[in-house]
Amino acid sequence: MRRLPSLIVLCISAILLKAQTSPHGGGFKVSCLDCHSTDGWAIDMKKLTFKHETTSFPLTGLHRSVSCRQCHTSLEFAKAGSECIDCHTDMHNQTVGPECARCHTTDSWIVNNITEIHQRSRFPLVGAHMTADCYDCHRNASSSLLDFQPLGIGCYDCHESDYQSTTSPDHEASNYSKNCTECHQIGAFSWSGAAVDHSFFPLNLGHTINNCLDCHKTPDYASTSPVCGSCHQPDYNATTNPNHTALGFPTDCKSCHTANPNWKPATFPIHNNYYVLTGAHATVDCNSCHNGNYTGTPNTCAGCHMASYNETTNPPHAAAQFPTTCSDCHSQSSWTPANWDHDGRYFPIYSGKHDGEWNACSDCHPNYANYTVFTCTTACHPQSSTNNEHSDVNGYSYNSAACYSCHPQGSDNGKMINRKGRINSKEQ
Repeated sequence: MRRLPSLIVLCISAILLKAQTSPHGGGFKVSCLDCHSTDGWAIDMKKLTFKHETTSFPLTGLHRSVSCRQCHTSLEFAKAGSECIDCHTDMHNQTVGPECARCHTTDSWIVNNITEIHQRSRFPLVGAHMTADCYDCHRNASSSLLDFQPLGIGCYDCHESDYQSTTSPDHEASNYSKNCTECHQIGAFSWSGAAVDHSFFPLNLGHTINNCLDCHKTPDYASTSPVCGSCHQPDYNATTNPNHTALGFPTDCKSCHTANPNWKPATFPIHNNYYVLTGAHATVDCNSCHNGNYTGTPNTCAGCHMASYNETTNPPHAAAQFPTTCSDCHSQSSWTPANWDHDGRYFPIYSGKHDGEWNACSDCHPNYANYTVFTCTTACHPQSSTNNEHSDVNGYSYNSAACYSCHPQGSDNGKMINRKGRINSKEQ
């Protein structure tokens, strides 16, 4: 009975000795049988039941075929690091960071999606940059030295030599911006042509050109003026229909023209400076007055409307010798109604005793063909009544010309014969 405690002590001692002398280090909790058998300590990989997936570092990709000792250089497994750099030499010399998984997978070191990865960087690749070779920008790198030092992301950082060698225009002499995107499109495959952002002066319609030198005559492109006359003064000087120089037209072409080729169509918003267009004149087509010839166009009524004047028979303007200044009677809105100043120019029929005593022009002008012919000695002033009123007037004659000669304003001594033959004594 005294041997039992001794045996327990021996077992406990053996256990403690084992814990202290385990080649896997203290705290190793994996069962020995997961790797070893009772046949010996040697490990039969075919019979290995240990699952690496139960650890904090599951084996994927090429890691599955790697020998344990390549990572676990000692039997104290806990000392094996879990970072890439713990096992793999940094071929990039710490220029891209320690996280290999940003670019590589455990299946292969080859990177097949470098463009996609680059899109998540400080400089996403677009346009021509997407097709550039890595070594075009990362010049310190090579197939044997994968040193990708961080690069500047400004245009000038890579294109300094392009900037300095460009002479047409001379970027350096003209002190052009070193931010290439102010003029060039970052997605383009060419520095010139359609790649130039010319939005500050749109190259469209008549300004659509293929050769920059058509406008930029010197290497200093910045000195080219956007003012119309700087390019088109010869066109201005040579134009004779209408004569821009003689008429003093503004040299700011866009005040009348658009950028359409051949300058047409054109507007003329300053027409009122030369001839005011109001009323019906404001809606008249240019050719109605100019007929395609903008030189020598008349600016008087008769200059355009003489044909209408001559053709008018009611009343006949030419026969009646009406003035050719149409505005004396007509407005610029329309020909009718007309305002003929009969009282002021000839005989008062809208005022005085004749106001309201007639119905139509023919009451006094029986001949539409000649308004210079008029009559007073009709139904308005019968001869019998008129003779009685003039019995004491020497030289009296009953005819219209004589009436008008003595009564140019339709009155005589404040008395006037009305159309009923009675004498009105109302003072005129």
